[in-house]
Amino acid sequence: MSDDSISEQLSKTNEVLAEWAARSASDSEQLIERFERMGYAVRGKSEDEIAEVLKKPPTQPAQA
Repeated sequence: MSDDSISEQLSKTNEVLAEWAARSASDSEQLIERFERMGYAVRGKSEDEIAEVLKKPPTQPAQA
């Protein structure tokens, strides 16, 4: 398996996980709060917007 293939698979997996997490977060204030503490600005966003945010690195430092 080439590095490109592994990289592609990892990217696809991350996208699937971001979309799953966004669906879960849209129904869970606790999950929204957890993502916010991790540095992801997701509060007040739609499911699709949350998925896009989660596909990128956090924009804020993580909080304890």
